Amino acid sequence: MTSNREYTAIDRIADDHHDATVALSPLTATYLGVPGHDHEMDDFSPPGHRAKADLARQTLTKLDAAQPVDDVDRVTLSAMRERLELEVEAFEAGIPLASLNVIASPLQEMRDIFDLMPTDTDEQIETIGRRMQTLPRALDQWFESLAEAASRGDVAAKRQVEACIKQTEDHTADDGYFTTFAQQHPQIADQIRSAATAYADAGRRLREEILPKAPEADGCGRDKYPLYSRQFLGAAVDLEETYAWGQEELARITAEMAAVAERIQPGATVKEATAALDADPKYQLHGTDALQKWMQEKADEAITELAGVHFDVAEPVHTIECMIAPTQSGGIYYTGPSDDFSRPGRMWWSVPKGVTEFGTWRELTTVYHEGVPGHHLQVAQTMFRSELLNKWRRMDAWTSGHGEGWALYAERLMDELGYMDDPGNRMGMLDGQSLRAARVVLDIGFHCGFEAPEEVGGGEWTYDKAWTFLNAHCDMNEGFLRFELDRYLGWPGQAPSYKIGERLWMELRAEVARREGDDFDLKTFHRRALDIGSVGLDTLREAVLA
Repeated sequence: MTSNREYTAIDRIADDHHDATVALSPLTATYLGVPGHDHEMDDFSPPGHRAKADLARQTLTKLDAAQPVDDVDRVTLSAMRERLELEVEAFEAGIPLASLNVIASPLQEMRDIFDLMPTDTDEQIETIGRRMQTLPRALDQWFESLAEAASRGDVAAKRQVEACIKQTEDHTADDGYFTTFAQQHPQIADQIRSAATAYADAGRRLREEILPKAPEADGCGRDKYPLYSRQFLGAAVDLEETYAWGQEELARITAEMAAVAERIQPGATVKEATAALDADPKYQLHGTDALQKWMQEKADEAITELAGVHFDVAEPVHTIECMIAPTQSGGIYYTGPSDDFSRPGRMWWSVPKGVTEFGTWRELTTVYHEGVPGHHLQVAQTMFRSELLNKWRRMDAWTSGHGEGWALYAERLMDELGYMDDPGNRMGMLDGQSLRAARVVLDIGFHCGFEAPEEVGGGEWTYDKAWTFLNAHCDMNEGFLRFELDRYLGWPGQAPSYKIGERLWMELRAEVARREGDDFDLKTFHRRALDIGSVGLDTLREAVLA
C-alpha cells in the first residue's frame, strides 16, 4: 500500500455508504464522533432495519459495476462485499429484529451511547436532554421488531430476557444510572426521568410480552450458528475442528499455568497460586479511583515504550483516556476516537456493584488488550490513516475476529517482549488466555450441541456444566464471570472470535516470516497489517499475503 493515493470511484462508493449509514444510524454517528446527529436515535422498528438492509443492497449493486484501480481498492471491494452481503443475509434471517441479549442489543445501545456524549457545556447537556426524549419512541420501535420476530417463533432465550429485565431495574433504581445522571444534570432532569420511566416500562413489557414466549433453551442450534460465526470472523471455519482445537489449546495453557504456579508458590495448584497473588499487597488496588489511575499509568507507559520501537504510533494516538463507566454491568471495553481526535480513544471499566478490590496481576494484560498495542493502537491508528483509507475503511469496517484477534495477539506479544516476566503478571495473561480458549469450547459446543468435555461429565451441555467449566478455567470475580457466561449464551459466535482471530494473526505472522526469511521485520509487519484496517479474516489474509 502507498500513501497520498488518488481518490477513486470505489472510495466514493465507500464514503457515500458511510454517510448514508450515519444518517440512518445516529447512534453510529455518535459512536464514531460524527457531528450533527447527537440529538437523534436510531429507528429500531422493522422498517428501520429494512432501510439498512436496502442500503447494503444498493451499495453492493454499485460495487458490482466498479473496477478497482489499485490494491487499496481491491481490499475495499473484498471487505465491503463480505460485510454487506452478510448484513443482507442476517436481515433476511431475521437476526436484527430478534436482537435481545445482555450486552449488544438495542436495550443496551440506547443507554450506552450517553456515556460517549460530552457534558462540558449547556448546549451539550441540552443535546443529551433532546436525545433522552427520543428513548420512549425508540423502545416502542424495538418492541415492534421483537413482536414481529416473535410472530415467526424467533424469541431470545428466557435467561437473556430475565437478565435484560434486571438491567432495566438496576438502571432505574434509586441508586441507578438514570437517577444519578439526573442528580448530576438537574437542568435536564425532567427529560432524564421521562426516559427512565420508559426504560422501566420496557422491563415490564419484557416480562409481560416477551418472557412468556421465551424458550428455556440457551443454544441457538447447529443450523443457525455458522451465520453468527461468519458475522464475527469474516471467514467460515470448520466448527468441529475448531472445537477440538479449542480443547487442545486450553490444555496447553492449563499446563503453562501449572508451571507458573510452581514459580509463584512451590507445590501450589493454580487456584492456590492465584489466591496467593490476590493476598499479595503489591498487586492490590483499593477502590475505583485507584483502578482508574493505575490503568492510565500503565496505558501511557506502554505507548511511550513501544512507539517507534515495535510500532509506528501517530502523535494523536499517543493519547488514551482510561475511564470508569457509569454502569455496573461488569464489562470492559474500548471506544475509538472521533475522526478529528477531539474525542480521544477510551478504555472503559464497568465495575459490578460492590466490587472495590482489584488485582493488578490479573488486569495488566487487559490494559494491553484495550490500550496499546491492542484496540487503541489498532483502531486509532486506522482512524489516523485518512490519506490512505476511505471513511468506510477507517470508521465503519470492524470485524470481531480481526479486532479482538489482534487485541489477543497484542497480549501474547507483550509476553514475548518481556512485559509479563513477573510470574504474577504472566499468570494473569495466561488466565485471560485460558478464558478465551475456554469460551471457544463453551460457545461452539453449547450452541452447536456438541458433546461436552469429559471434565464436566460429557453428554449435553447445560448451564451448570458451562458454569463449572468456566470456573475451572478462569479466576475472576463471580459477578464478572456470571456476566461473561450470560454474554456467551446470548451472543453466539462472538466470544470465540478472539481466540480464533488470534490463531490467524499468529499463523499470518509465521507465514510472512517464513516467506521473508532474514528480511522479516516485526515492526514492518505490524505497520503493513494494521494499515489494512479491520476487515474480515479472509480478506486480511489475502491482503497481507498478496
